[in-house]
Amino acid sequence: MSNVEQFAFMDATAQAELVRRNEVKPIELVDAAIERIERLNPKLNAVITPTYEQARESAQGILPAGPFCGVPFLLKDLVAMFAGTRMAWGSAFLRDFIPDHDSELVSRLKRAGFVIVGKTNAPEFGILPTTEPMLFGATRNPWDLGRSTGGSSGGSAAAVAAGIVPMAHANDGGGSIRIPASCCGIFGLKPTRARNPLGPDIGDMMGGLVAEHAVSRSVRDSAALLDATAGPDVGDPYWAPPAARPYAEEVGIDPGRLRIAFSTKAPAGAKIHPDCVEAVYNAAKLCADLGHQVSEGAPEFDGPLLVQAFTTVWAAGCASGIDAFAFLIGQQPRPDYFEPLTWALYEVGQRTTGSAYLMSQTILQRVSRQVARFMEKFDIWLTPTLAEPPLPLGSFDAAPDIPMRGFYRAVDYVPFTPIANATGQPAMSVPLYWNKEGLPVGTHFFGRFGDEATLFRLAAQLEKARPWADRRPPVRG
Repeated sequence: MSNVEQFAFMDATAQAELVRRNEVKPIELVDAAIERIERLNPKLNAVITPTYEQARESAQGILPAGPFCGVPFLLKDLVAMFAGTRMAWGSAFLRDFIPDHDSELVSRLKRAGFVIVGKTNAPEFGILPTTEPMLFGATRNPWDLGRSTGGSSGGSAAAVAAGIVPMAHANDGGGSIRIPASCCGIFGLKPTRARNPLGPDIGDMMGGLVAEHAVSRSVRDSAALLDATAGPDVGDPYWAPPAARPYAEEVGIDPGRLRIAFSTKAPAGAKIHPDCVEAVYNAAKLCADLGHQVSEGAPEFDGPLLVQAFTTVWAAGCASGIDAFAFLIGQQPRPDYFEPLTWALYEVGQRTTGSAYLMSQTILQRVSRQVARFMEKFDIWLTPTLAEPPLPLGSFDAAPDIPMRGFYRAVDYVPFTPIANATGQPAMSVPLYWNKEGLPVGTHFFGRFGDEATLFRLAAQLEKARPWADRRPPVRG
């Protein structure tokens, strides 16, 4: 077996262990990942900006002795800045934007020992739950090249699912870690609000909707990565509650008999596909078989009002982000720089009043309290990750006379994931189910605010009971 094949589906923890034991050199891991990018990317279009020269130079130099020393890694082309490397946010407006410094998260990733081999595709400004930007073209799902990878971290998820890298950067403002994890059959955890920093340029995004982390093949990788990156940056507006112990130590600990509520009814009334319903019932039975107390239940709140408030904040955030970049690059926004949906959402955000924005934040905070009261009675809330299995590419395209069509479609497609962004809770999509067409259908678990520990314990238990590491998509390394 060649090194390329040997490393393809080895998780980051295992790869780092080879480096620590001097059995493999970092440059071997990096060259193998580059070979897989070159071979698979023409089919997947997951990596849009290679950084091979810099990666090889780093891999042959002195790397920090972090937990992932020498492991190849990909950065999503949204939010996290990598000095000297283009960050386009999927938009022609920023196609030539090159940051002159690293984000704090990227600095921490480097200190952990990762070697960044490229940047991954994302929808324009991360708006849609699919990865099909006009600027770079669609990323294709390795389980079915005609299907969406989800979004907005779709490039990262496709690369991990296909075995290009074991783990990749992702962020999540409405489900953008968990959605592509579900579509691509991998593990994706959104941490508690403010667990990872957004600095030095940003305190929070859209009132705390956005969280940084990654998509991964294994639970232990996700936990160990969070240990390496978590913690406040200087001047952060607020901090997440500190963990009791390293998250890596939670993996393998008996979670005890958890109180798990499950629901398949969308709060705002969206129809849930039978495959997604079946995935929840299947996961609920598995949890019960593992000894957990499982019952049907859901928090009570006004679902349509939550959607309305979330949309107001999302539109205002879109407008604010575009205006901020316009100031930064000295360029006036014009419709021809943007996709029709992005410009339509920008105009909605421009018309949003300060009063409407603050009222929407109040609604989101009210929902947070209603969900928190529910979580006093339960340790976990289990739901579908998505309302449907991975959709065909083009499902979110704008209509000529309805530029917001894709956004409206997205509201029905992601009825659960934005709740955790509104409340700040940690939540994860776990790959426990594949449908008759061979497509992955993730299952969604909410944890209590600040309690990633319980999620990691449960995820590791589920991973052991129903392993997914040996599942391979048709397009793979």
